[in-house]
Amino acid sequence: MEPSHKDAETAAAGARGASASSGVVVQVREKKGPLRAAIPYMPFPVAVLCLFLNTFVPGLGTFVSAFTVLCGARTDLPDRHVCCVFWLNIAAALIQILTAIVMVGWIMSIFWGMDMVILARYKEQGIPQQL
Repeated sequence: MEPSHKDAETAAAGARGASASSGVVVQVREKKGPLRAAIPYMPFPVAVLCLFLNTFVPGLGTFVSAFTVLCGARTDLPDRHVCCVFWLNIAAALIQILTAIVMVGWIMSIFWGMDMVILARYKEQGIPQQL
């Protein structure tokens, strides 16, 4: 026996009413790969400099950001050793440099620089990174 159209409308209205009054919060969390999670939280001016460098010389800003890890910049990989995170950033820079010939590395480099600036803003404003 199939439910009638009116039963379906009543059930839908009840579901809307329940969800509106229950105050359910949905949180979306981005899963980051190891290269993306190795981007350091730098001071804002340094992040802007790295974005500028990445825009005009693909991979150079990422290469510079690798050294900020050695200077104590925090990343989203707290369980990894500093040297491992440093080499992950060097690998990202090399990928950007080597693939810049076919424009992929240049675009990746610009997006990488934008991520650096976004992470620097989170650090500057004291907002916990939950994206």
